[in-house]
Amino acid sequence: MSLKRVQQLHEELAQHNWAYYVQDAPSISDAQYDVLMNELLALEAEHPEWITPDSPTQRVGAAPLDGFDTVQHAVPMLSLGNAFDDEEVQAFDKRVADTLVDAGVVGLDRRVDYLAEYKFDGLAISLRYEQGVLVQASTRGDGTTGEDVTTNIRTINSIPLRLRGDAAQLPAVLEVRGEVLMNRADFERLNENQTKRGEKVFVNPRNAAAGSLRQLDPKVTAKRPLRFFAYGWGEVSPMPAANQPQNALFSDPVTDALPRDTQSGMMDWLESLGMPLSRDRKVVKGVQGLLDFYAQTQQRRPDLPFEIDGVVYKVNALAAQRVLGYVARAPRFAVAHKFPAQEEITLVESIEFQVGRTGVVTPVARLKPVFVGGVTVTNATLHNEDEVRRKDVRAGDTVVVRRAGDVIPEVVAVVLEKRLEGSLPFEMVKECPACHSALERLDGESAWRCTGGLICPAQRKQTLIHAASRKALDIEGLGEKLVDQLVETGLVHTLADIFKLKVEKLILLERMGRKSAENLIEAIDKVREPALNRLIYALGIRHVGETTARDLAQHFGSLQALEQAEEEALLQVNEVGPVVAASVRHFFQEPHNREALEALLAAGVTPQQAQARANSANLPLAGKTVVITGTLPSMSRDEATRRVLEAGGKASGSVSKKTAYVLAGAEAGSKLTKAQELGVTILDEAQFLALLVGE
Repeated sequence: MSLKRVQQLHEELAQHNWAYYVQDAPSISDAQYDVLMNELLALEAEHPEWITPDSPTQRVGAAPLDGFDTVQHAVPMLSLGNAFDDEEVQAFDKRVADTLVDAGVVGLDRRVDYLAEYKFDGLAISLRYEQGVLVQASTRGDGTTGEDVTTNIRTINSIPLRLRGDAAQLPAVLEVRGEVLMNRADFERLNENQTKRGEKVFVNPRNAAAGSLRQLDPKVTAKRPLRFFAYGWGEVSPMPAANQPQNALFSDPVTDALPRDTQSGMMDWLESLGMPLSRDRKVVKGVQGLLDFYAQTQQRRPDLPFEIDGVVYKVNALAAQRVLGYVARAPRFAVAHKFPAQEEITLVESIEFQVGRTGVVTPVARLKPVFVGGVTVTNATLHNEDEVRRKDVRAGDTVVVRRAGDVIPEVVAVVLEKRLEGSLPFEMVKECPACHSALERLDGESAWRCTGGLICPAQRKQTLIHAASRKALDIEGLGEKLVDQLVETGLVHTLADIFKLKVEKLILLERMGRKSAENLIEAIDKVREPALNRLIYALGIRHVGETTARDLAQHFGSLQALEQAEEEALLQVNEVGPVVAASVRHFFQEPHNREALEALLAAGVTPQQAQARANSANLPLAGKTVVITGTLPSMSRDEATRRVLEAGGKASGSVSKKTAYVLAGAEAGSKLTKAQELGVTILDEAQFLALLVGE
């Protein structure tokens, strides 16, 4: 046996893998495949020096990793803007056609050619091939930097370790972008096996794929039924024999050297190299072609073997793509047309009541578990008494459940024809389910509230959790479970009690060792001198969010001045109206709140005096409203919000005509789309930072 036989086995096994995993047309039996693989394994065992990275034997997984290294993407992995209805798709097509007609790329008939394809619900991956051999694989990450998952990616049989064709005719570097996912049937079998072994089951195929790919032990990944579909490319070196005709008007040194001049042509080329692609992609003409593809896909969706959450439209001509360019971190030449929230039918087993931090008592439907929009839903908010009565939801009802925006489960409607005889109409409770205090409903409000205040354990727990949270006092290690223990054991009744805790008392709690107790006390001591705005926010005053707390701190400068402020004085604060002013005044007039504050100060908490914002009119964002959306490369959304506020601006959660800027990061969604429609200035992180320093 020789090295030549090893190379021959490489080619044969790669061909059989391609036929089986990409073409769905097995060329030999499993037993015959195993014979060839075993022969290769034996040869490599005798001659380890013959093992190469593209050998089919290297898919079985290497030694466990300590962690994932980071990878800087040579070409950023951009996100897409979203469209949620036909009107938004029509607006997208109009923007594209207007630009291309003006540039002379499209004729006056304004009908643009698009490539329409599925929007896979998986994990985005970039595969880097050098001289035709897979050398690196990385996740999207923040679009600029991802995680190196090469070892795990090698275990996915549908991904070629070496591209098909003559390596001498391939680009020196080719990055293929696509999605790793798991078929529904494979997902169900995986969960069945997980259950039999007493291990954690996965919520949906996307989570299963992501969790499998991020295993530190590649041998675990190798056992998971992962698949891959390509949909684009990143860095591509010029073709070795490339002599592409260049259009002087739209010349581009990168894409002019590509082997095809259309998106669809590039996809066909990638498929010829052995990359798995969806066969349902289609070139369509004009907006009607887009909407027809969407409608057809919606009909096919239930029968597809994998999950999709929409379709993607891309202008087909690469020259036209270059004309359209990019906005922030998304291309102008492409959009994702998302499916509406999925709906399912299930049973309301009971209606219970939850008490929130501010005392609001909310009815909640406990549901027979149902899989909706990719997750298992077991409960859904019913919002308030008026909403329950409007929909006439009753215990025992069959209901339609929807994940609004694919996030929040809600009861859409009752299936009245399935209502049980003798079912009783909904009745709102008259007392708090946690402390049995009376409930009150103020004029003009739909919510019932517990009047128990801090004597209510539910409010107490939620108030303490809020006060310890990252945006408030930021007490590291004081989470929900620990707060539950502290309240239930009687160690803590008020926020002041947190600052009186001792190690000797903490170590008596379940699963609380001395080291953990000491760490908690250290974390508490670190926040004994909080910024005034953080303390105000931590108090949980109704209608006072993070931004308002900062405005109040900067206006009054001290806690004492705020406590004594009348409503007239409060109304002088930026963005504080009558409702907020009344709420703040009411809070500080309540005797138990004043007692709680006095106890807090007596426990050694000393808020820092705030400096009034000087020369705010001269700050770079003075009077400007900024909306932040997506994932930024180097700062969290909280950090970006803080910088907006420090620069004199206002951070908002929604885009309107009054919005001055939208700061858009990776995977920005509908807010970015709306900003584009309204003509709002869109900034990436670099432009935002430059604006702050006046560049």
